[in-house]
Amino acid sequence: MGRIGEENATIAVMGATGSGKTTFINLASNSSLPTSDGLRSCTEVVTATTPFDIDGRRVVLVDTPGFDDTVRSDSDILKLIADFLASSYKDGHKLAGLLFLHRISDFRMGGISLKNFRAFRKLCGEQTLRNVVLVTNMWGSVNPQVGAQREQELLTQDDLGFKSALEKGAKMMRHDGSGQSVSDILRYILGNNNPMALQIQREIVDERKDVSQTAAAAEIERELRAERERQKAEAERIRLEMEAAARARAEQARRQLEAEAWRIQQEVARIEAERRRAQEQMERERLERERLILAQEEARRIEAARIQREHELALAEQRRVAEEARRRQMEEEERLRIALSQVPRRKKKRGLRRLFG
Repeated sequence: MGRIGEENATIAVMGATGSGKTTFINLASNSSLPTSDGLRSCTEVVTATTPFDIDGRRVVLVDTPGFDDTVRSDSDILKLIADFLASSYKDGHKLAGLLFLHRISDFRMGGISLKNFRAFRKLCGEQTLRNVVLVTNMWGSVNPQVGAQREQELLTQDDLGFKSALEKGAKMMRHDGSGQSVSDILRYILGNNNPMALQIQREIVDERKDVSQTAAAAEIERELRAERERQKAEAERIRLEMEAAARARAEQARRQLEAEAWRIQQEVARIEAERRRAQEQMERERLERERLILAQEEARRIEAARIQREHELALAEQRRVAEEARRRQMEEEERLRIALSQVPRRKKKRGLRRLFG
């Protein structure tokens, strides 16, 4: 995506796949970014809208893929988002705010939503939560009383994550699908008028960390390890059930459990492969840094050798010039001595008088 002008108020929109980020952005900006009603993600890159006006302010919304993307790993998604944020920060541009969209129609805040929100918290950092709006979305898909009850749970239950964020300055607002609610949410962000650098921007640009060394990357790695342990525990449970089913000669149940065990085994293998890819990426980045350092040292060594050679050549030239001058002087003195030796004594005296006054 292109560079965003400093005069624009830039707001990033994040959340799980299918939470309605792109639909929200299209409604706010009158854009036509692609959306999907299925389980596959349509947002494959970080995409910015054309600037539009809100109460005389020029606003740009940035659409981001969710960390549960159907095509790429969470590490790849983090790299995409981090590259955009670091590039903007290097240009001296800070986000005016961030929106995190959550479906109020979800029966509960499940693992995917929690994973996205935890990564979002680590990416933002605690100090920037004052610029965050937690947007509950898709109110038209749920009974109003049920939605209000779920909203209250988000406000009061610590284990869901919203409560602590709200206590540190975040704001929770409803998006009921109307243009008015979209405008209200954006006006709230613009009213803060306190752009701040995100934690991941400070880590990458100010502290010169790799993406793999950031707090958000550590959270993703922690989630991967936890998911792997859950999958292993589930595999062990299924193994024990398979043994019990075999003893009871429940052949049909055993076949079903074997299929489930195979699926979990594949999932564990995928998670492990993703973890290995992340480690390999870290190693490649380390080797590249070492290569650059060695190249710089070699360039300095070559330059120092060149300067030394030039210095030695200059000294040699100075010695040659001095030697040539000395030789000429000696030749001139010898010529005078011979000339004087050939002049009669009286003329020699007159000649000396002429020479020495």
